[in-house]
Amino acid sequence: MKTAYIGIGSNLGDRLDNLKRSLEMLSVEREISVQSVSAIYETDPVGGPEQDPFLNACAALATTLSPTMLLLKMFEIEDKMGRVREERWGPRNIDLDLLIYEGVMMNTPIFKLPHPLIAERNFVLVPMADINPDLLIPGIDITISKALSARRPAEEVKLFQPSSWYTIK
Repeated sequence: MKTAYIGIGSNLGDRLDNLKRSLEMLSVEREISVQSVSAIYETDPVGGPEQDPFLNACAALATTLSPTMLLLKMFEIEDKMGRVREERWGPRNIDLDLLIYEGVMMNTPIFKLPHPLIAERNFVLVPMADINPDLLIPGIDITISKALSARRPAEEVKLFQPSSWYTIK
């Protein structure tokens, strides 16, 4: 089993329910076990068109899937939940991002590990710090907490729900 860290976001529809449903859909996969989940934070959108605020969280998963297969499973869940990809960084009912996969650095046409913007986004760093503040970001060799403390508050990251919002099954 390997540990993977994912980001979860939603700014369309019932945002809280979208986050819960995506985790439930991940947890029923026999190759995936949800290990921990951060608090939920409300954040203003970064980049893209004018749109409503996001709810963001992160989760740690134990998985036997390869990084590529895990990413494909995450895309499948987004599709099952009705995600529409009309424009980059546009509004979406669910967004699942593979942020870090234990022991793996990748740079392919499909994706990069760790996620190339992880250390630049407070809406990722704040919930990741809830789960594992001492996690070393591969390739840049800085912990989540140090990356967060090095950033100026570039955006508001407001607590929306404490980490008790999701019960691990």
